Amino acid sequence: MRLLLLLLSFFILLSCSNSEYDSVEYAEETTSFESFAPIGNRNIDLNAEMLDDVVTIEKTTAPRSSQTTSQKIIKTGNLRFETQDLEKTHQKILDAVRNAKGYVQRDNTGKNYNAHYHNLSIRIPSENFDTVIQAISDGVSYFEEKTISQRDVTEEFVDLNARLKAKRTLEKRYLELLSKAGNVKEMLEIERELSKIREEIEAREGRLQYLQSQVSESTISIYFYKVTSERGITVSYGRKMTNALKNGWNGISEFFLGLLHVWPFIILVVFGVLIIRRWIKKRKKK
Repeated sequence: MRLLLLLLSFFILLSCSNSEYDSVEYAEETTSFESFAPIGNRNIDLNAEMLDDVVTIEKTTAPRSSQTTSQKIIKTGNLRFETQDLEKTHQKILDAVRNAKGYVQRDNTGKNYNAHYHNLSIRIPSENFDTVIQAISDGVSYFEEKTISQRDVTEEFVDLNARLKAKRTLEKRYLELLSKAGNVKEMLEIERELSKIREEIEAREGRLQYLQSQVSESTISIYFYKVTSERGITVSYGRKMTNALKNGWNGISEFFLGLLHVWPFIILVVFGVLIIRRWIKKRKKK
């Protein structure tokens, strides 16, 4: 009797432990399934989530101090002067550009009312900027204009790099969410945001390339000319009188020469006048 009671107690305990194990296993399976359910079934607010990501990413990639980055300086020059030998000066500038491993961006030649001129725009590596300026200045006695400017764009350069990094990180985050999108609506929404992010990335990349180009290569505009017109010689009063007499005689000569060209008409006019006078006299006698 006592043995029978022990057996019954053992079976009751065994059944209770199995039921608890089943309930725990079922709960774990349910939790695991819900954790991998599609995004659409969890009603996630994508815009709110993306906003949090933007704030977090921009905070973590905030622009650092420009002291950790080498200075980015844009150098430009503007020169204007007169020369006595256009070709020699032009060749000297071309030699200086070639020695500095630069190139001529624009080269215009022309003539105005009293001078011939050359107008050049050259691009040279920034480290050779001062050398080229000195080479062009040699032999120039006076500059009508000589402007050298330097613009520090280090802060803008660092800021653009930091924001570009943030946008790329955000783009990666959107791509991860795109792979987990549960329906077409969410996919379209994420792709629309991706398109905006990529446009901003391309704009910042373009600005960075432009700044890098301006920093690595300096621009110098050069205008030089040679005066060709001469001042008129002062004429004395006696010389003016002599010139006036000559001009008068030349005028009379041209007048008589002109009469010789129309002599037939003159003869006809003379005969016509004589005939009219004779006819008038005959009428008066009658």
